[in-house]
Amino acid sequence: MFALNGRSDDYARSGAVRDASGLMGAAFVLPRFLRKPFRVIVRLFQGNVRIPRHAGTVGMLGFFAATGIYGMVIGGHSQDVVKTMASTLGFAIEDIKVVGNSETSDIDILGQLELDGETSLIGLSAEGAREAIARLPWVESVEVRKVYPNTLLVSLEERKAFAIWQNGKELTLIDEQGREIVPFRRGRYNALPLVVGQGAEKRVKGFVDEVAAYPGIAGKVKAYIRVGDRRWDLLLENGVRIMLPENEPLKALAEVERLDQEKRLLSRDILAVDMRLEDRITVQLTASGMEQREKILADRKKALSRAGKRV
Repeated sequence: MFALNGRSDDYARSGAVRDASGLMGAAFVLPRFLRKPFRVIVRLFQGNVRIPRHAGTVGMLGFFAATGIYGMVIGGHSQDVVKTMASTLGFAIEDIKVVGNSETSDIDILGQLELDGETSLIGLSAEGAREAIARLPWVESVEVRKVYPNTLLVSLEERKAFAIWQNGKELTLIDEQGREIVPFRRGRYNALPLVVGQGAEKRVKGFVDEVAAYPGIAGKVKAYIRVGDRRWDLLLENGVRIMLPENEPLKALAEVERLDQEKRLLSRDILAVDMRLEDRITVQLTASGMEQREKILADRKKALSRAGKRV
């Protein structure tokens, strides 16, 4: 009776297991990539997996480290931490070498870099440093290189002042392309040509090169004056103003040079030479020149009158 009941129970249990397994197989099957982790978890709960002795301590430390890193990132202190660690390891910037600068001071460059005693090469952005230095007025191009462990190399190419541009009451140094550099201050750039008028700064380089073909006049020019953004006047060092036409100004300039060589026109007591009309040259005398001319005309009239009486 006991055996029969036992067989019946075993049979019932085995049937129940088959039914349950069939039901589970029909209801849900774990994906392949989850089967192994699931088996590990089951073995862990059954006590078949051996946990390392210090796993709890390591896990706790890892949790605290992760919490600290998360707080550091959220609080925006990651760069400061990296900077401090890098400087502690010997990567703090201790030497800055600047080459190619004559107008840009080392102090200006350091000011753009915004370094402190703990800034390291690892934490410094070379591209950001290059963009910051490139904003300085004299800088044409710049290259920033990191030389590990603690040196920063800055190589500059600077703009060259070409002329002094007067726009209204303001005086500014400009380069060959007409780009403004810095406000003009009296000093070693006093000998640069003066460019006057709006629009003159963009066209003066080509015009100066053309005037250079007439050395008898080019060496006497003090200022290049743009009139109405249409034509040029030349102001000479002795105060004489040459007014050139809008069309073919170099042809008129060649004629002025010829008259100066033959008649010493530009050395006379005159204010201006007007070349704007194609069929004539108009010369404006100074006040003293006008008095002298009137005196000559009066003397000539008297001489003619005396000669008429004698006749």
